[in-house]
Amino acid sequence: MGLLDGLRVLDLTMWRPGPYATQLLGRFGADIVKVEPPGGEPMRVFRDHFDVLNRHKRSVELDLKTEAGLARCLELAADAEVFVEGFRPGVADRLGVGYARLREAAPALVYCSISGYGAEGPLADVPGHDVNYRAYAGALPQDTTAAGAELAVADMAAATMAAFAITAAVLKARETGVGERIDLGMADVLADWVETSPVMTDADAPVPGYGIYPTKDGRTLTLGVVSEQALWAATCRALGLERHADVPFLQRFERLKELDGEIADAIAALPRDEAVARLSREGAPVAPVLTREEMLEHEHFRARGIGTGPVRMTNRPNPTRGTAPELDEHRGEDWRRAD
Repeated sequence: MGLLDGLRVLDLTMWRPGPYATQLLGRFGADIVKVEPPGGEPMRVFRDHFDVLNRHKRSVELDLKTEAGLARCLELAADAEVFVEGFRPGVADRLGVGYARLREAAPALVYCSISGYGAEGPLADVPGHDVNYRAYAGALPQDTTAAGAELAVADMAAATMAAFAITAAVLKARETGVGERIDLGMADVLADWVETSPVMTDADAPVPGYGIYPTKDGRTLTLGVVSEQALWAATCRALGLERHADVPFLQRFERLKELDGEIADAIAALPRDEAVARLSREGAPVAPVLTREEMLEHEHFRARGIGTGPVRMTNRPNPTRGTAPELDEHRGEDWRRAD
């Protein structure tokens, strides 16, 4: 029995943010019915990606532009506690599934809209994807030239925030009988992160031993030394820089370029795995920069059960990996009954 067993979620989202948000809820036992357009969600052509984002769900294919399709969607929504959509602002209303209409039949409904820039504001109607939201939010380095292939930070951050906000709103709706409209912009989430982070100036530069360092074999590793004297000393010992092991934090900060340059040179003379092994033996805060494939094969993440989610439970079963539904696999089914 999951923590969200009995929670009914109608999911009209596509691509990445909405599907990941509802998948997070499904991991904890929520009953997720995914409504797909005729022919299925476009992401189905990227089946590996689709399957990961749509585990723990059931699928029905509905054409909301037809009377029968809209009627079935409204029927499901009337008995749902949560409705999630990821259309551009205004599209849900035009399709007949906007918040004002759905709340008439379900006053306690939690209605979550996920969009790039939110439902209101000067950018609300501007199209975009993850890299655009990061750019507007000040979450991309000014000198970056390769911003398209990394982890989709805006998408995944917004999805996680949506799952959190939905759960909070459901708690209040169950208590009061009054639902909520959640307007969540992907750029807003990153803008909040950036706004709550300190402004970095030349005087606030990282201390020696904190950053990403190239190795002899063309790979990279990271060090995470900040103020801790023991971690600094361990790093120095591992790299043959014992003469600097007793330099206190403030002096390290003042000698940033000199000391960090020596660390970088020492690491650059070693293959990545050897450098990681040396630093690890001394207790330094080191981590190799892994590829996705290396991460999936790493003993730590295999032991932690990566793929079932990042949360581990003590008093209830941990989430299972789950499977993604085939298109329209669950046509005609109603909501599941809670155990």
